[in-house]
Amino acid sequence: MMAMQLEKYFLKAQHSSFYRWLLNHGLWFKIPFNSPHKIRIKEIGNESIAMELPFIRSNKNHINGMHACALATLCEYVSGLSLVRYLSADKYRIILKDIHIIYHYQAKSKVTAQFQTDKILLDEIKNQLQNAEAVLKELNVEVYDVNLNHICTGIITWQLKSWSKVKTAVH
Repeated sequence: MMAMQLEKYFLKAQHSSFYRWLLNHGLWFKIPFNSPHKIRIKEIGNESIAMELPFIRSNKNHINGMHACALATLCEYVSGLSLVRYLSADKYRIILKDIHIIYHYQAKSKVTAQFQTDKILLDEIKNQLQNAEAVLKELNVEVYDVNLNHICTGIITWQLKSWSKVKTAVH
């Protein structure tokens, strides 16, 4: 999906389950690594995204709990998608720099992560990008199960850089 299309789908998906379904399937196609996890956008607010990780075989560990890496992927996905929603992927390269997960409770059901993006954070990032080669931004994501047990906290550091400042090695 191109950035403009993505923005259009986000707007429509806020109020339409059909467009949420379409957005989820489009993201599974464009990001095939996440497809087996069946992480889906549950709700889109004006400044938030809630995503759900189902309790299915591909997300379970050897003791029938939610796999640690699936939870980490959920945290990365919801925070990264939130950034891409507001900062055009056509203008900025948004890449994972570091991920740290603190596990609090073993999940034995589907889980949800919600990420809130505020205008102050976005303005701060845009201002920093005007004056810096790259910006590192640490975002916190909390994950809860259906019984509202706090499953884990993800601390995700994203590197944001204008595409015009990205240098690639020539081999």
